[in-house]
Parts: sequence; C-alpha cells; structure tokens
Amino acid sequence: MSKRNTRGVVALCALALAAAPLSVAHADAAKDVQVAGRALTFLENGPTGKAVLGVVFDPSKPASVAEKNAVMAAIGGGMSAGAVTLTAKPVEASAVPGVSGVAALYVTTGVNVGAAAKAKKIITIGSDTSCATSGACVMSVSADPKVEIVVNRAAAAAVGAVFKAAFRMMIREV
Repeated sequence: MSKRNTRGVVALCALALAAAPLSVAHADAAKDVQVAGRALTFLENGPTGKAVLGVVFDPSKPASVAEKNAVMAAIGGGMSAGAVTLTAKPVEASAVPGVSGVAALYVTTGVNVGAAAKAKKIITIGSDTSCATSGACVMSVSADPKVEIVVNRAAAAAVGAVFKAAFRMMIREV
C-alpha cells in the first residue's frame, strides 16, 4: 500500500472514530427516558397520566442538540412509563427561568440549569452521572449497560422532591 493510500485510510479511520461517540452517546435515549419516566412515578405526589418533560438543550452545542433530538424522537407523540405518559417539549437552556407546564426537565449532557430549575422547584434529570453527583441535576439515569439511577439528596431537597422508600432502596444517593 502506498504512503498516500495509508494516510487516506488512517484519516478515514480517525474520522470514523471521532464520529462514533456522537452516535453511541445517544443510542439508548429511549431506554434512558423510559427509566426517567418510571423514576418519576416513585415521587411522593409525582405525576400520573400525561406529563410534559422539558428537554433542555444548548443550541450552540451540537452534542446537546443531538441528544435533544434523540430524546424527542424516543418520546415521539407519547411514551408510557408506568403510571405516566410522557410527552416532550424542547426548552433552550436560556429559557428555563421562564419555563412552565412541565413535570420535570431532562437536561442534555454539558448543559447546567441547576440554579434556574431549583428556583422554579422543578426536578432535573440527566443521562450523565456527573450531573447528579455535582448537584446540577436531582437525578441521573442510565440504562446501558445496566440501569443505574443516582439521586443527589441536596438537589432533591432543594426542589422539594421526596422519593418513596421502595425507590430509595434501588438507587444510589449522593
């Protein structure tokens, strides 16, 4: 193989590897949202019936927009998760202080609206564990490779979220 062909193959492989994390990161959006919806049903006085999940994104961050699109597609016209049927509406991060009519906010990776959501007493859920461990989200959910739910006690208390005892035995609290 010539040096020119080798460089071309190496460049193509590098491009494929660089693009791979974007597609993998959102491959299980449907599972993550399903877990998030079920987790909401374990809230004391949590939502039942139809509930709107605000999907928070930053339009200047392509990964955030891609995750928002994946979550919106996963929910579609409605997704049943236990006693709740989630519908979704996109919410730009800058619009969180004025958001209304949502049961919770699903925060895309790399976006922090913790203070604004706490001020509005809205539960925040992220797919990135660091969102909950840092206190920027009340809860993080991940369904791959196994279901993992992390709840930040301080963030939950700040928005008045109280989870049922049965749920607290299945999660990790920080």
